[in-house]
Amino acid sequence: MAAPSPRPREVLAPSPEAGRRVATSSSSRGGLLWRLRDKPPRLGLFEIGPGHELHRLTCMMQAGLWAAVQVSIDHPLLGPPTEEDFSEVMTQVQEGFELGTLAGPAFAWLRHSLGLAEKDYQASLGPGGPYLQFLSTSKSKASFFLSHDQRFFLKTQRRKEVRALLAHLPRYVQHLRRHPHSLLARLLGVHSLRVAQGKKKYFIIMQSVFYPASRISERYDIKGCEVSRWVDPAPEGSPLILVLKDLNFQGKIIYLGPQRSWLLRQMELDTTFLRELNVLDYSLLVAFHCRHKDERGPGSSLVLRTARSVQGVQSQDEPGAQNRRLLPEAPNALHILDGPEQRYFLGLVDLATVYGLRKRLEHLWKTLRYPGRTFSTVSPARYARRLYQWVEAHTE
Repeated sequence: MAAPSPRPREVLAPSPEAGRRVATSSSSRGGLLWRLRDKPPRLGLFEIGPGHELHRLTCMMQAGLWAAVQVSIDHPLLGPPTEEDFSEVMTQVQEGFELGTLAGPAFAWLRHSLGLAEKDYQASLGPGGPYLQFLSTSKSKASFFLSHDQRFFLKTQRRKEVRALLAHLPRYVQHLRRHPHSLLARLLGVHSLRVAQGKKKYFIIMQSVFYPASRISERYDIKGCEVSRWVDPAPEGSPLILVLKDLNFQGKIIYLGPQRSWLLRQMELDTTFLRELNVLDYSLLVAFHCRHKDERGPGSSLVLRTARSVQGVQSQDEPGAQNRRLLPEAPNALHILDGPEQRYFLGLVDLATVYGLRKRLEHLWKTLRYPGRTFSTVSPARYARRLYQWVEAHTE
C-alpha cells in the first residue's frame, strides 16, 4: 500500500509557554541518576542533562511536542479519524527549529481511545523533566529515549520506516478497534524535526511496554531465531539494565496457567495481521516481575477489572472474536499478564520493516552465510509462524 500523500496544515508561531518551560530543562536536577550521569558504563538509564551530546536535541523535541499536543487540546477530535486525518501534516516553527506532526488527529484519537488524557501526555513529553537514555543492545543506529516518568518510549526512525508506518496506520487503527487487548505496541505519535536548514530527523512515540519498571528483574527482546541473538549479561550485582535476547532465554518458561490460551490466540491474531502487512523483524518484548503474596490470587477487584476490560472503543465484533480478557488493576494493563507467581510484561514492537527487494536479497545472502541456522530475515509468513511457535514452546 502506498503511503498517504501528506496534506499540509497551518504553520503556527512558537508557543511562549513552551519556550519558557524548555529553559527549565537546562537547569541542574538532583537525584541519584543525575549524580551518576557521567558513568554510563555503570548505568542502563540516565538523564540527558546539560553537557550531554543529545541535550539540545531533546530540549527541542520537548518544546516542539508540548506545542504540538497543545493543538490537539485546543482542537479536540469529535469522532473517529477520517481519511484526511491520516494524511495530515502540521508544521510548527519554533526558535531555531521546526517540528512536524504527521497524522496528528489520528494519533490524538488513538490516545483518547486508550483513556490517555492529552494534558498528561503533554506533561510527560514536555519540558517538565529531562528525557532518559538507556544503553540499547539493538544493532540499529536509532536513538532511544524515555520520557522523564518512563511512561513513553521515543525512537528515531528512517524516512522509509515512517512511510511504512503511515501507510499501515489506517489498518493498524482498525486492528486495535477490533482487538482492543492486542499485544501490538501502542503507537502514539510520529514526528519530524528539522534544525535550521538541516535534514529532517524522524521519530516515533509509543507507550512503553516495560512500565512501571521499578520491580522488573529481567527483560528480553525475542525474535524466534538464533543468529546474533545473544547478549553478554551484566555482572552479578551490577546496576546495568540490559535487554537480553533469544539465546539468553534458554531454559526459561513463562508460567501463565489459564491465561496461556488467551495469549496464544492473541499472538495468532497479531502475527497474522503483521503477516498481512508484509512486515518482519518485529520483536516480542518480555519482562519478568515477581508478584508479592498480596498480589496473587483473584483479589477483590474483579468487578472493577471487568469494567476496565470492557471499556474503550466499541466494536461490532462479538467479545469472543475480540479476544478480550480481564485486565489487571495496574498502570499499562494492556501489556501486563499475570501468572500464578510472576507478572509478565509483553508487547510486539518494531512494526515498520517491509519485506521488499532489499530484505529478499538479505534473506538469500543469510541462507548462504548461515546454513542450517535460524535468522531474522525470512518471509513474513515464516516469521509470523516461527514467533508464534516460540511463544507456544515457552509458555505453560
